[in-house]
Amino acid sequence: MQSYTIGQAARLLGVSPDTARRWADAGRVATHRDEGGRRLIDGRALAAFSVEIGQQGGDEEDVSYTSARNAFPGIVTGVKLGDVAAQVEIQAGPHRLVSLLTREAVEELGLEVGMEATARVKATNVHIDRG
Repeated sequence: MQSYTIGQAARLLGVSPDTARRWADAGRVATHRDEGGRRLIDGRALAAFSVEIGQQGGDEEDVSYTSARNAFPGIVTGVKLGDVAAQVEIQAGPHRLVSLLTREAVEELGLEVGMEATARVKATNVHIDRG
């Protein structure tokens, strides 16, 4: 499973690295250390935490999360596979985006909960790019 540094997690959550570090210090999200001593957050734990803070609607910092060209980098929080179609949920800072796409596309991208991905929005369509 993919793990994220505090800085990467902060970017995905739409907060400053200091805020992400304070959340980790307070035990709001679990961390572990790599061989080099860096603190890492497990992708699944980060996905669950991103949903939690997204539902709170702005916690310690009131951050407006926007990006140029309607791209929302975030973390995959849900993947539901059907026989032909699939549903992918991404938490991008305080924004939850849901895309309906083919099962084949999800499998080709290798999308799974906890991985980084970017949702691109045009009109009512959400396209997913692997991070």
